[in-house]
Amino acid sequence: MARKFLYVVAALIVLAIAAMFAFRLFGNDLLRRAMVPSVAFRAEPAMPGNAYADRAMWFARPGLINTPVDWLPQGLARTAPGNAEIFFVHPTSFVGTDRWNAALNDSETNGRAQVFLRGQASAFSAAGRVWAPRYRQATFGAFLTGDAAATQALDLAYRDVAAAFDTFVAEADPKRPIILAGHSQGALHLTRLLREKVAGTPLARRIVAAYVVGWPVSKATDLTALGLPECAAAGQAGCILSWQSFAEPADPALIVDQYDASTGFDGRPRKGTPMVCTNPLTGTASAAAPASVNQGTLIPDKALTDATMAPGLVPARCDERGFLLIGDNPPDLGPYVLPGNNWHVYDYSLFWANVRADALRRLAAWEKR
Repeated sequence: MARKFLYVVAALIVLAIAAMFAFRLFGNDLLRRAMVPSVAFRAEPAMPGNAYADRAMWFARPGLINTPVDWLPQGLARTAPGNAEIFFVHPTSFVGTDRWNAALNDSETNGRAQVFLRGQASAFSAAGRVWAPRYRQATFGAFLTGDAAATQALDLAYRDVAAAFDTFVAEADPKRPIILAGHSQGALHLTRLLREKVAGTPLARRIVAAYVVGWPVSKATDLTALGLPECAAAGQAGCILSWQSFAEPADPALIVDQYDASTGFDGRPRKGTPMVCTNPLTGTASAAAPASVNQGTLIPDKALTDATMAPGLVPARCDERGFLLIGDNPPDLGPYVLPGNNWHVYDYSLFWANVRADALRRLAAWEKR
């Protein structure tokens, strides 16, 4: 499980290099041809009602030991966890093109998922008990096409996440508050969970915060349907955080083009609307902060099996559209920056220590209400 650390896995190397060369030399069409499955979508049955009662269906949950989320960077002492129940949905770790959804027993894909959980979900372990489900995620290519098969693949993945969430709600301590978190595809599924299973229900009162990271959320067309406001203050509970990291000069055209062509959760076009941008260094909306307030970025070692935490390396500021800019001299974390100076892969690790502190601060605020 410790063979690769954080985001450094073979598929991501292939993905980053392919994206970089395809974008610079041939444009998006070549990337789509390389990564979008050419096979028909294959419908699969829904999970049995009790599927997630099986602990084998989880990467992490109470009762499991030595899980990926238990990892901590060198030199950081382990503390008694807080009282939150944390539901974390990992990002895309399946990049296959022979099918639209990952198989649950795909060891290579599951290994990559555990890599992400070590570098992302571990930031929440101090706040409480982390639950991280396995699910039949959509392949990376599903985000590069508007084909109906892509929508079907994402729907299938969401149904698994929703089934896992139902088990989480049923088995988690009902007296404990809840933190929702995810990244990329996982964050997309969280937006649907919020709309369908949290907003307007008694469960909403238990939400400490929802970390919808690496996925755009429109302030104008999405927030109302999600049932929570954006986090405006560092000590605020019951709110949504979101950011998408870019070094400068930033070229977010790939995201903007898809975002502007999409429809918000309220049925209105998202075109031109600002995105939620929480500065993870301050925990506030649309803010700027110097590198000096960054409590720790994860820096992998040369063997790529562990990491240290280095403070004061990365600044952050939200631009007018809602992208999080990290300056023009970010640290060398590896060759996995995506086209347009997109540091998507590093959304959590750039600010790992601040995310950890943010979750604890919002949990304390919730407990004082």
